[in-house]
Amino acid sequence: MLDFIYYPVSWILWVWHKVFGAVLGPDNGVAWALSVVFLVFTLRAVLYKPFVKQVRTTRQMQELQPQIKALQKKYSGDRQRQAQEMQKLQKEHGFNPLMGCLPVLAQAPVFIGLFHVLRSFNRTGTGFGQLGLTPEENASIGNYAFSPDDVQSFLSARLFGAPISAAITSPQSVLEAFAPFGGVPSAINIAAVAIPLMLVASVATHFNSRASVARQSPEAAANPQSAIMNKLALYVFPLGVLVGGPFLMIAILIYWVSNNIWTYAQQHIVFRRIDKEEEEKKAAAIERRAANAPKPGAKPGTKKKKSAATSTAADDADVPDEAETPSAEEPESKTGTESTSGGATKATGRGAAQKSPKPKPQNRPNTNRGKSQKRKRR
Repeated sequence: MLDFIYYPVSWILWVWHKVFGAVLGPDNGVAWALSVVFLVFTLRAVLYKPFVKQVRTTRQMQELQPQIKALQKKYSGDRQRQAQEMQKLQKEHGFNPLMGCLPVLAQAPVFIGLFHVLRSFNRTGTGFGQLGLTPEENASIGNYAFSPDDVQSFLSARLFGAPISAAITSPQSVLEAFAPFGGVPSAINIAAVAIPLMLVASVATHFNSRASVARQSPEAAANPQSAIMNKLALYVFPLGVLVGGPFLMIAILIYWVSNNIWTYAQQHIVFRRIDKEEEEKKAAAIERRAANAPKPGAKPGTKKKKSAATSTAADDADVPDEAETPSAEEPESKTGTESTSGGATKATGRGAAQKSPKPKPQNRPNTNRGKSQKRKRR
């Protein structure tokens, strides 16, 4: 049914086994363990770009939280209008909620595919998905991309004395399938390898979750739904690895540990890169504001004031004063004559180079006083 997942996973595992088997030996348990590790690294490398988009989507979601809360409060009584406004807001900011869960959704079928392929190396069980084959029949049938020789190599591989396809809770009928290929392993040998892997996987899951929670904004962390998910990620999921670990094959535990190691390193690289981009954007914004700001010592708006003063002076120059306006007794000369009154010289006419200021009322010559003095002399 899910062959489109099982075959790609088995082919990637087959390639890495050929690489490490050529160096360490095809039946070497470390070669098979490294094949599982690099299978995880290959798949996670393919999902690197979706992971980066997931981080950006999460940050964008945190930035939009105030606007989302405002819409929820504004349209609390109209769910349909609230949904429409939310879609409009997401469209305006290019926000795609699917990108936030795409890497997780993509890893789920990979995990299922790897679990099924590794489990299919030993099909002697009678449980769900098992065929109930005898050890001889199981060793003579291939497993997707693996030939019968590869199946026998996998059953012969031991990691510190434990087959990597065995679990702590594996029934005795399943363990007997390893008898022709290195003997039947004991539960103690399996537990000695599985329990440390379970502890490492649990601790790594906790620290990865803590790194993700630490990147959340205070508003997002205060959200009740986010608070519940944070507690699940910090405590319930790591505890689930310890509880479910005895039921998982050693190869699956290796997958879990290597997946957490990749996630931890990838988070730090991606977060550092995004933080650097944001710092560069802030620095560029500060530089733009500094370039647009007035220079030191310059008063804002002086140019406008100067231009207004210049235009006012020009208007005053175009309109003649009352003292400069020629009267009927003193006709205006076309060539620019000079007239004197009480010792003050005044240039008239259009060809005058400079106009004398209009005398103030208190400085005007008293012509009546001069006439009275002349009469006394007579």
